[in-house]
Amino acid sequence: MHELSLCEDLMEQVLAIAKANHAEKVVSIIVRIGPLSGIEPMLLESAFSISRAGTLAEDAQMLTEILPIRVQCNRCGAETEAVINNLICSSCGDFNTKLLSGDELILARVELETADAPLIN
Repeated sequence: MHELSLCEDLMEQVLAIAKANHAEKVVSIIVRIGPLSGIEPMLLESAFSISRAGTLAEDAQMLTEILPIRVQCNRCGAETEAVINNLICSSCGDFNTKLLSGDELILARVELETADAPLIN
């Protein structure tokens, strides 16, 4: 399950962000995943449960967003959405396309809880 090692790397980023912002805890994270990334969202969420244990993110929630597959046609230049195993141009039907998105794993947002800063007079 390579999702566990990916999630451990993801947690390193999340905890670094929490530390840089003096957070008391991580409330939630949002991860954007492309269908061509090779990552199973359910397995990633399961791995998150393991990798967050004993950290500031122990009670955090992971939300996943699935990104669309987008291609650019090398023939007509159109940028269109495509589907897995059918990366053809939706505009002209040509198969000679370049992948623009759909293979990502992006840490999009981290929601933190911080202590109220004392007022300085």
